[in-house]
Amino acid sequence: MDDCRALNDLSDDEARAALTRCCGSARWVDRMLQARPFPSRGELFEAASRHWNALDVADWDEAFSHHPRIGDPAAASKSTATWAANEQAGAARSADDVRAAIAEGNRAYEAKFGRIYLVCATGKTGEELLAILRARLGNDAAEELRVAVGEQEKITRLRLEKILSP
Repeated sequence: MDDCRALNDLSDDEARAALTRCCGSARWVDRMLQARPFPSRGELFEAASRHWNALDVADWDEAFSHHPRIGDPAAASKSTATWAANEQAGAARSADDVRAAIAEGNRAYEAKFGRIYLVCATGKTGEELLAILRARLGNDAAEELRVAVGEQEKITRLRLEKILSP
């Protein structure tokens, strides 16, 4: 259990706060707290995925609502602002026209799908994020929800890894 000590050794309140930084779904956090302690990273990641994929649309939307828009990491909650800024660094370094196009695309996405454009932005440039956004605007609602759920799962995994890292 040593490789999950950073999470397993936290009090319930501390673990709740840490897990909420990874995924904003209260139901997911509750299920992850009930699953502690985690014997290994593999079992932690498996539980995170299993519990995430067993949720419903309301839970997913709750998690999505905890993210700032792409290109606006300053809007993140205080507890995730640094992570969001690092994850969205590629968008922040983009030219003004790319940032403006992302903002316009965010508005179009929200109008079409009723939720923020969620993408695992880590390591992606603003141009890549814009291309992904434009491509996803062509999805129907069911396909786009499936894609967004997968993107949140990637973000959650990366953030769990941050908690486990010294």
